[in-house]
Amino acid sequence: MDISTATALVTGANRGLGRVLAQELAARGATVYAAARRPEEIDVPGVKTVRLDITDPDSVAAAAEQVREVNVLINNAGTSTGADLLTGDWDDIRLELDTHYLGTLRMIRAFVPAIEAQGGGSILNILSVLSWVSLPAIGAYSAAKSAEWSMTNALRQELAPKGITVAGLHVGYMDTDMARHVTTPKIDPRDVARAAVDGIAAGAHEIVADDFSHQVQAGLSGGVAALYPQFG
Repeated sequence: MDISTATALVTGANRGLGRVLAQELAARGATVYAAARRPEEIDVPGVKTVRLDITDPDSVAAAAEQVREVNVLINNAGTSTGADLLTGDWDDIRLELDTHYLGTLRMIRAFVPAIEAQGGGSILNILSVLSWVSLPAIGAYSAAKSAEWSMTNALRQELAPKGITVAGLHVGYMDTDMARHVTTPKIDPRDVARAAVDGIAAGAHEIVADDFSHQVQAGLSGGVAALYPQFG
């Protein structure tokens, strides 16, 4: 795909990875729609802002009506409640699923007709290494990201005949507000944005953005003991 002629919509573009994804696309010449629940917080020069809450069906429908010429959709909007599965607040667990799984699916269902009308294009779902390995302290997030990964794999097959490439991006902790409490090494989100846009341009189906994600990916074939040594 020629990024310089693309029209892209990036969700969660007011901060973190979404913000630098919008910057990277704009720097490469794409027409960029930057979406967020509070679009007044978006400060990326040259983009068009869209008010969007992916958990609200009416908001998604309004955005799809506003942005009809898109051929690249980047589902980046997310949440991190810190809820575990046994004692976490039920509303927090539901929010994780409604955002990462149902919200992402809602966006894809709403925008596929527009992408197909453009002759095809690309959808990128920002996943996480935690779609492959789960941490009990944030089990709700891991479960929602795992569901989003499964959805990505299913829709990749369903949308390929329509000329739409569906990719997932896996990454560990990034140096963003969402991971400000993390003390382990974090990857620069600008590096992730470059890898993401390179992957879209190349028609990649999976983008693994850091060494930790590569290590976890390699461990998937080893079963439970490879990813959770305490059960080996």
